[in-house]
Amino acid sequence: MGARLKEHYTKNVIPGLIKEFGYKNVMAVPKLEKISLNIGLGEATQNPKLMDPAVSELAQIAGQKPVVTKASKSIAAFKLREGMSVGCMVTLRGDRMYEFFDRLVNVSLPRVRDFRGVSTKSFDGRGNYTLGIRDQLIFPEIDYNKVEKIKGMNICITTTARTDAEGLALLRQLGMPFRQ
Repeated sequence: MGARLKEHYTKNVIPGLIKEFGYKNVMAVPKLEKISLNIGLGEATQNPKLMDPAVSELAQIAGQKPVVTKASKSIAAFKLREGMSVGCMVTLRGDRMYEFFDRLVNVSLPRVRDFRGVSTKSFDGRGNYTLGIRDQLIFPEIDYNKVEKIKGMNICITTTARTDAEGLALLRQLGMPFRQ
């Protein structure tokens, strides 16, 4: 599945972007660098058992084992001590990244209720895109009956684009469904 997207990138996206922005060098054409998925679980401070299902669900979605993220500072107001588990994340690169992007765009996002496309405003100024998902059930890998708690996640797509316009053009040509 990921190979299909990679091939599409080399055959169609690179020439399209060169035409649009007039790059002199193929290496200057923006490409996907990495995709990181992150589930933040503040509630895990009160109930550490919440961590395991989050880790296993993220592993199913990403196809590789997540790292558990720890608190770097103690914050008394949040009943948080340094070193407590507060979330988990995965960084995908290479073929796994392309495969995940392919599944995200063609399978998962269309399953979102009332989906009209993702916002074009979520770029960070340097051509990277962040997407928040409220509900992990849009991923077909998750078994609905085994889910106890609905968890959202952040998906950060890091590209080598220098500007938001380049990043937008890259993701749009890779098939990201942006709102019109």
